[in-house]
Amino acid sequence: MPTKIVLGYDGSPMASAAIEVGAQLFPRAHTWVAHMWTPPFASVSLRDRLWTGVGHMDEFVEAVEREGRREADRTAAIGVTLARAAGWEAEAVTVRSCGGEGLQFTELAEKVDADLVLVGSRGLGGAQALLGSVSDMVVHYTSRPVLVVPHPMLLEEFSALAAGPVVVGYDGSAGADVALATAARLFPARRLLMASVDEGRIPDEAAGPPPPVGVEVERVRLPGGRGAHGRSVASALAGCARSRTAGLLVLGSRGRSAIREVLLGSVAMAALHHAYLPVLVVPSAAGDGTDGRGAVTEGG
Repeated sequence: MPTKIVLGYDGSPMASAAIEVGAQLFPRAHTWVAHMWTPPFASVSLRDRLWTGVGHMDEFVEAVEREGRREADRTAAIGVTLARAAGWEAEAVTVRSCGGEGLQFTELAEKVDADLVLVGSRGLGGAQALLGSVSDMVVHYTSRPVLVVPHPMLLEEFSALAAGPVVVGYDGSAGADVALATAARLFPARRLLMASVDEGRIPDEAAGPPPPVGVEVERVRLPGGRGAHGRSVASALAGCARSRTAGLLVLGSRGRSAIREVLLGSVAMAALHHAYLPVLVVPSAAGDGTDGRGAVTEGG
């Protein structure tokens, strides 16, 4: 059964890169190319032209709405064309928004029962690290796994997507178990590497979940230890992924609070902002009775 993906597409180079990367990780997926648009949408020059052609404010508002919808449909159609060219079965979804696009992506993912949400990031690295408002909202609020694709990626990093192993940040918590199980489900043919930085705590053969059936799991111990800062832990995990030419990094979130806000924690957030490979953030299972701990123990 093909993987079901909700793709956030806005026509930017980052969104196009997300399609290219996603197609390497999930070939032959079924994809909803979702474009959220907010009135007035149309450019100032276009609004000026529309204003001179109407006699009443109501007509002007209707004209702006009509042109905005047309442009939104055109943008989504471009995304569908790119997705189909990449080998996906794709359909367009345009949603009129008044803000809160991240929440609307959440609703769409629930509605179509998506396996994951795919978004591109606006830029990574150093003081300029910035996901972008919509991508950031999607990661924080969507109850489905969210794959964040960096841009640009080096040729070596891109080449690892098709068959490279999957590094899963692991600390023995319930959230880490969910992340590991999700990685095994989404990548059944990949080698999984369970990487831990928190005092090297990786469960032995009798503890924690057994290796998924038919999937090789390599338990990797990384330098670090109790009290390691979130960014340092994320850097160690990203370094593990680079040294093993991994296709992506998988991390669990700390869980959903009573006010429905996902607390990612410093490790997951640092990885999203500073890792130079795709990062899959897996939210903890709702109602699982866990304490909301993340896939990697927090230290800052």
